[in-house]
Amino acid sequence: MIMNPAQTVSISIEKPAASVYAYLSEPTNFPRWSLFITAMERDGDELIATTPDGTVRIRFAPPNDFGVVDHWVRINSELEVYVPLRVVRNDEGSEVIFTVFRLPGMSDVQFERDVAMVRTDLNRLKAALEAAG
Repeated sequence: MIMNPAQTVSISIEKPAASVYAYLSEPTNFPRWSLFITAMERDGDELIATTPDGTVRIRFAPPNDFGVVDHWVRINSELEVYVPLRVVRNDEGSEVIFTVFRLPGMSDVQFERDVAMVRTDLNRLKAALEAAG
């Protein structure tokens, strides 16, 4: 069995899980906290996201009661990246859990850069949600 290395990054947010999920499950909020996605617009069931590397197409898991905000990022016709993203209740607050997979051909430096960007994004998400009162 071949598996890609992965690293899971999480952050505690002092907001109810339902509120965090509602914010995350609205894809047009991503540019407010993500360094990777700078703009997002709907195109049918998918979204077109502007990134520092150009545009990508994204599709999200359907709305659910389980805190799943998984999405698939289609970089090009040959590469689609699965992005597991979860909101889990933690007493009165929540945990946001994001798994980063190392893609084939990705160097150690590139993988660590991706993980660092996710950490930064989750900190930005926390700041945005907790500042919202």
